[in-house]
Amino acid sequence: MHRLFAALILVAVGPVTVCRAQDLPYGPNQSFAVYRNGELIGRHNLAFQHNGRELTVSASVDFLVKMLGFTAYRYRHRAHEVWSGDAFQSIATQTDDNGTRYVVRAQRTADGIEVQHNSGREIMPASLLPTSHWNVRQISQKSLLNTQNGRQANVQVTLLGRERVKTASGWIDANHYRYAGDVTTDQWFDDRGRWVKTTFKASDGSTIEYILQE
Repeated sequence: MHRLFAALILVAVGPVTVCRAQDLPYGPNQSFAVYRNGELIGRHNLAFQHNGRELTVSASVDFLVKMLGFTAYRYRHRAHEVWSGDAFQSIATQTDDNGTRYVVRAQRTADGIEVQHNSGREIMPASLLPTSHWNVRQISQKSLLNTQNGRQANVQVTLLGRERVKTASGWIDANHYRYAGDVTTDQWFDDRGRWVKTTFKASDGSTIEYILQE
């Protein structure tokens, strides 16, 4: 079951209301319960903090899959992302994917986005955005920075239409996008540009579903 949730961090995109970093449609926190074939396996939490024009976004992701009482899969991801106005500045992440560990550091420089990952150092395009689920601006991108392994991910997105999305407290209207390319996953954003749902197939064929807790 290694890399069961590889699709998790590789999120991509296509059109809805594009929000600027300083005009977030979120409160201080956004939280999802995560299910595998209908069974709760963990949570994905976001925290947003403003300091003048600077925005920091912290993410914590924890999954635990058990079978017959034994731990079959464990996933832990931590990320700290910094923006200045509309410009992505940096991200630092640590991931434990069932025993495989990744460390990524990315920083805007005069030459582009300098990325350090397990395999070395690269300079990537200055326009690159990280694969952070919360940021609807990704829908205009053709490639994204994979925040788990530090690689550049090529993506294509198709808008499937309007749908009603279930949350912990009710239902909301949202736009449904299907992603292809280096990742296959589905994402939903509401009319304010909030990330409100994700689903994807894990490598073992199981269905992973994010339910917004609000």
